[in-house]
Order: sequence, then C-alpha cells, then structure tokens
Amino acid sequence: MFSLDALFCHVDDFCKAFEAQWHKRLVIHGGIKRNRAKSLCLSEIMTILIAFHQNHYRNFKYFYLNQVKKYWSDAFPSLPSYQRFIEWIPSTLIPLCVYLKHCFGKCTGIGFIDSTSLKVCHNRRISRHRVFKGLANRGKTSVDWFFGFKLHLVVNELGQLLNVTLTPGNLDDRQPVHDLLSGLFGKIFGDRGYVSQKLASQLLQDFGIEFFAKPRRNMKNKLMRLHDKLLSRKRSIIETINDQLKNISQIEHSRHRSPVNFCVNVLCGLIAYCHQPQKPSLRLEWLLPPSA
Repeated sequence: MFSLDALFCHVDDFCKAFEAQWHKRLVIHGGIKRNRAKSLCLSEIMTILIAFHQNHYRNFKYFYLNQVKKYWSDAFPSLPSYQRFIEWIPSTLIPLCVYLKHCFGKCTGIGFIDSTSLKVCHNRRISRHRVFKGLANRGKTSVDWFFGFKLHLVVNELGQLLNVTLTPGNLDDRQPVHDLLSGLFGKIFGDRGYVSQKLASQLLQDFGIEFFAKPRRNMKNKLMRLHDKLLSRKRSIIETINDQLKNISQIEHSRHRSPVNFCVNVLCGLIAYCHQPQKPSLRLEWLLPPSA
C-alpha cells in the first residue's frame, strides 16, 4: 500500500544526512555556485519523482498536474509550475544515485544476475534520433534488435537489489560483471549470456564467488550439487523483477528529451521498486532438500 508520508520521511531522513556531507565536499572542491532558491526542498522534489513510479501513471506531466497539484497541495504547499519543476529535475541526479545505494538490500550468499534492454526510440527512428547520439547503441536481445541501453541487475533470493549498472546496448553482458559483484559473496546464477570459464575463475579467485551460468545448447552439462541445480532453475525471479521495473515502475519509455532526465527516470523507478512492500522472492525452505 502506497504511503506518501512514509516515503517522504524515509527520503527526508536520508537528505538531512546527505546534504550536510555534500555541501562540505562542494565547499572543499570549489563546487558551490550561486543558485536561485527553490520553493521545494530536495527531499520534496525527490519524493514527487519517486512517487510517480509508485502510482502507475504513464505520463509525468499528467501525474504532476492531476495528482500532485490537485490532491497533494496540502502536503506540498509551495508547488511550482510544471515547467519550473522540470528545470529542477537534473539537480536530483547525484542525490538519487546515493539514495539508491542506501536502498539496496543485503547480500545473503545467493544472488541472480541479468540484464534487460532499455529502448530510447523505435527502430524506425534510429537514423534521426539525436537525444542519445554518442551514448546509446544498437543491441540485440533474444527477441529483437533495439537502440538504447542495457540495465544490469544483481538481486538476492528475497527480490532485493544488490547492485545495478547501466551500459550501452552493444556491450557484452559479461564485461560489467566483475564490478557488479565486487563486495558480494556466495553463489551467483546467470543465464547463457554469462558463460565464461575465465570469468568464473576470476570471480572465484578475487571474491570467492561461485558463478553459475546456464550452459549453451551446444555445450556439455557439468556436474552440479543438487541445491545449486535447484537454485539455477529459479533464475526466473530476476526476469520477473525486470518485468515489474518496466511495466510497474515505468523505467522504459521513448519520450526522453535529455540524457540526465533519462537517468533520473531509471533511478527513481529502481528506488520505487526498492520501496515496494511485496517483492518477488523464493521460499528456500521448500526449494532446498532437508539435509541442505
């Protein structure tokens, strides 16, 4: 059940600690510049942006004018015009990055890794697309070609995010794995796109992580412990999370007008998922054998 008060309190507690440290760093590095005072504080702006992804709206302008302005004016008494609010969105990029890290779950020793495509335009418009020129690239999924980015996720068996990264659409899924799994432990399960004996050996040597990738059809099956084989069959949990991020949190659409706003949209969608009370999860007491 969505609670605006609970979301704001959580964001505001974070902003009180973050802004003090951020301000000190800006002073030390000479990053303080003269800015026009805002009628909303940082935590209020972030709350509205995150709430958009929790209320199943498809269009932010409609959400702001018909939900925030009409029904939340008591909670936000100093709401600016829609155009002024849009101008403030880029200022939330760094705080949202840090806040997302704050919302990550804890590693339990079992993890699942996968990537999903984020299209930024229809394939027919690639040749005349300008917003992400030099940033996005053509990539291929198991279904079709696309133009955009790849979102790489690592989750635990409770459906909590452990780490994320964003890459161009043409990057090999195996390339960001080492950085994604830094600081984690235990066993990680991936699909056929992550098959690499060199990568598995490197992860075991550097982090002590046992990495399991589903073998390709032309490869011989390797012997696996029973509970590892059962866990590898439950990798669909991360595919369910990808589906929810796209269809509930709305992290993918083709109406972006700037790369910064694209990043903010993705970050807020991921944060909205982290605040989701019920996440896809595995009941391991039914999955593992009694002796495990």
